[in-house]
Amino acid sequence: MSSNQEIAIQIKHVSKLFHKQNQRTFKELIPAFLGGKKVVESFWALKDIDLEIKKGETIGIIGPNGSGKSTLLKLIAGVTKPTKGEIITKGRIAPLIELGAGFHPELTGRENVYLNGIILGMSRKEVDEKFKKIVDFAEIWDFIDQPVKHYSSGMYLRLAFAVAVHTNPEILLIDEILAVGDTSFQAKCFKKMDEFKRDKITIIYISHDLDSVRKFCDKVLFLNYGLIKKFGKTSESIQEYSSND
Repeated sequence: MSSNQEIAIQIKHVSKLFHKQNQRTFKELIPAFLGGKKVVESFWALKDIDLEIKKGETIGIIGPNGSGKSTLLKLIAGVTKPTKGEIITKGRIAPLIELGAGFHPELTGRENVYLNGIILGMSRKEVDEKFKKIVDFAEIWDFIDQPVKHYSSGMYLRLAFAVAVHTNPEILLIDEILAVGDTSFQAKCFKKMDEFKRDKITIIYISHDLDSVRKFCDKVLFLNYGLIKKFGKTSESIQEYSSND
């Protein structure tokens, strides 16, 4: 370890294997199976990922589609488990990984604030105390008692982000979803994330927007084909990624 700074996330030789079924329906599966065709293909989404992220660091993750970025975030969040290796995290995690994940479409925005808040580790009393701040931040008072199945993607984002950032996270995981919001709400989100940076909250941020990564991140991890190609200074990792285009 290069310093005495506390480790927030330790990823020890992590690999993740997925199995993909080539046939979409049972009707397609039987002829393929009888004809000796390959029914299932396996692929490694991540291969021997080994790194440490220190408390208070803001880490960007970049790479082409299919490089393993979202898979890595889901592993850190505990949504799925590694095939090999282990991940150790220290602190309450607030994952913003998939738009509306943790929301029930038939429930209202109000009900989903409570549902999602409790999923993210808050007590009902904590949600009660923060409810007004959450909805103020999301700016959706006119729709808070409507089922979220009627929400636009932007409204989903507003509510999901507002709940996550009011859970007092120690680790915040953000996977590209800010691209859904309008410009003014994106600015509001980044302002909140800057507050987290000043408060030494660990942030991991996936984005294809290299300008925002350059401005916001202390270090950047460049993944490609499930492998670490570069992990270090933001400018150097972005340069390495750009030269691989």
